[in-house]
Amino acid sequence: MNELISLQLDDCKDSMTKAVSFAESELTKIRAGKASPSMLDGISVDYYGSPTPLAQVSNVNTTDARTIVIQPWEKSLISAIEKAIIDSNLGLNPQNDGIVIRLVVPALTEERRRDLVKKAKEEAEKGRIAIRNIRKDTNESIKKLKNDGASEDEIKVGEAEVQKLTDSFIVQVDKLAELKEKDIMTV
Repeated sequence: MNELISLQLDDCKDSMTKAVSFAESELTKIRAGKASPSMLDGISVDYYGSPTPLAQVSNVNTTDARTIVIQPWEKSLISAIEKAIIDSNLGLNPQNDGIVIRLVVPALTEERRRDLVKKAKEEAEKGRIAIRNIRKDTNESIKKLKNDGASEDEIKVGEAEVQKLTDSFIVQVDKLAELKEKDIMTV
């Protein structure tokens, strides 16, 4: 196979791997009723005028399946952390005792579970779309290689390889979504 086509396939594989990783991280943010420090990964706190990830200004742990405890490194940050959590729309109410902030993760209702499954499906679809866009871009790049001396057959083989990659990465996204769905629907 043409060396340039091989390079395109390697780039394609790297990009698709990143797309799957991103989809996985987005699915992780969807809470399944169990408390997890990763639920707070997207939250930034105003720390001396600059937005700083929560994990960089505090210890975040779970004491049990329903409680997250946040211990700021500076007591002055408690109100800023509370505000960031409330503004994040996670649906969690921070409770502080002056030293730590506790977040009690409520049990999920059936309706809320269905909403979360729908959200998980949307995230998985975004992942699939990203992978398909990478396929389209890679196929266009491979077709342009005809000008650089790649034969029709090499281009066809390259496109077939891109399709194989696309199929395998979409299966990975589907598996992630399926696992997340089971996780959400498990009471």
